[in-house]
Amino acid sequence: MQLITGSVSEKRIKVEPAENGLEGTVAVPGDKSISHRAVMLGAIANGTTVVTNFLPGEDNISTINAFRSMGIEIEQNGTELKIHGRGLRGLTEPADVIDAGNSGTTARLLLGLLSAQNFFSVITGDASLRSRPMGRIVEPLRLMGARIQGRDDTNRLPLAIVGKEVTLEGRYYPTPIPSAQLKSAILFAGLYAEGETTVKELAKSRDHTERMLKLFGADITVDEVGTTITLKKADRLRPCNITVPGDISSAAFFMVAAMIVPESRLTLTNTGVNPTRNGISALLKKMGGSIKLDKQSGLSGEPTADIAVDSNTLNGVEISGTELLPAIDEFPILCVAAAFAKGSTKITGAGELRIKECDRIAVMAESLTAVGIECEEEDEGIIIHGTGGKRVRGGRVESHGDHRIAMAMAVAGLMTQEGITIDGADAVDVSFPGFFQILNGLRV
Repeated sequence: MQLITGSVSEKRIKVEPAENGLEGTVAVPGDKSISHRAVMLGAIANGTTVVTNFLPGEDNISTINAFRSMGIEIEQNGTELKIHGRGLRGLTEPADVIDAGNSGTTARLLLGLLSAQNFFSVITGDASLRSRPMGRIVEPLRLMGARIQGRDDTNRLPLAIVGKEVTLEGRYYPTPIPSAQLKSAILFAGLYAEGETTVKELAKSRDHTERMLKLFGADITVDEVGTTITLKKADRLRPCNITVPGDISSAAFFMVAAMIVPESRLTLTNTGVNPTRNGISALLKKMGGSIKLDKQSGLSGEPTADIAVDSNTLNGVEISGTELLPAIDEFPILCVAAAFAKGSTKITGAGELRIKECDRIAVMAESLTAVGIECEEEDEGIIIHGTGGKRVRGGRVESHGDHRIAMAMAVAGLMTQEGITIDGADAVDVSFPGFFQILNGLRV
């Protein structure tokens, strides 16, 4: 029996119940966050940067297109890129508005980089991205001397950046929230700023930018706790050969699928297990999940491993905002794990999720309820009453254009009586083209 009917091209997929366990080995696509940063730093390095296992999802293609519009030659052959960098001052003024699509990473990190360029530029995005806040990025950049104007008192895209005749000054900036996008935008501007730029975080956010800046030869230091980062102005960046590890956020869907479907065992190969990103493993272990790391190694400054996951009974737990931070992108699939756990799970301190691709708290509450799972939405979180491994009815849900909602509810469909139909299933192409084909190949 096929697990998947319908097609992404038709924007509607139905995931049928899994009659048997799931078994197999999965190579998940390259990490989305690292792929973005490799393109950006490769473009402003002096020489050719080669990137392998690049994620060719829609968000990362938006980043490629942005730099092509600024005169950077980027050769793409599937998941391999050759980026012909032109140096820190080698970008040229784009002839049109830069369209970041649905990618908040593209828009926010570009704001930092473009603030220091000697030309005028405008960034916009799709309807979802234009509704998301940008003020927290603009504020520190303005303090450094950037000239940025835009809609809603410079809090929404489109935003215009006037780089001409601007000199940025390094600053000490304590961030109001732990945010890798905020930190990275400041550091990208700091490459061009006079003196030193220091970012002080309340808690350590994902550190891909710091790791990659070191690879490219930037003068960057990080304190022992990892929350104070200091960067000096750069004269040049050296090109690199970068191999992107598998994306732990993509692996998480299969990790949970293996845990909740009885008699399952999956191995996710060569996956990034950066401690600032691998919070999902810690949370699933807290719930009683069976996870083992094999063949631990490293790729381009990032730790990697094969992740082996077996099915077992999960238990409801309480998850705080601090615990959720290194697994913030995995909230939707974490909710699915909680839905089939024994007892109730309460997630708090997740208010940031209301301003993602959609309001992920509200949409997950809506989706879970629609397929027969009891839950209660709260201002900054959710309470989910697990079934103890029992199947639920199933039904129909809408992705709301959010790739992670679509994939999370697809995994939930495996443990239903009637299956789950997902409208807007094409959203998965943002981060995981081929997700449904891989899922379909894991039936026993």
